[in-house]
Amino acid sequence: MKLIQEFKEFAVKGNMMDMAIGIIIGAAFNKVVDVLVKKVFLPPLSLLTDGVNFHEKRIILRDAIEQADGTILKNEVAIGYGALGEAFIDFIIIGFTVFIVVKFMNRLRNKAHDAKDKTVTTPKDIELLSKLTDLMEEQNTLLKSKK
Repeated sequence: MKLIQEFKEFAVKGNMMDMAIGIIIGAAFNKVVDVLVKKVFLPPLSLLTDGVNFHEKRIILRDAIEQADGTILKNEVAIGYGALGEAFIDFIIIGFTVFIVVKFMNRLRNKAHDAKDKTVTTPKDIELLSKLTDLMEEQNTLLKSKK
């Protein structure tokens, strides 16, 4: 029963909803990047390399064995390094995009945590901590002056 209670607390806190939203957005973003790589980046690269389709590039380890009537007895065995190249380009694009988003979010967070910057509303907890720090500094100067 304790496990069920812990799960209820976990779900109510919003962690599960945050994870679900992140996974859904991640899946949609993956589709966007996949189209971006396959339909935007690879065609010009293929044009530069005289029409080479990178997805079809592979190293054949064993050719397919067919009968005279065309039925396949053994399938081809191949290493698809072209698909690996596409996945690597996907990874670079996703990594760079995540880097830009995190950098932007950090900039906003740092700006919001700066209590002296009046252009952005400071969160209440940061504002209270800033006032507490100012009061402590004032108290320390008063105590030092009494000595």
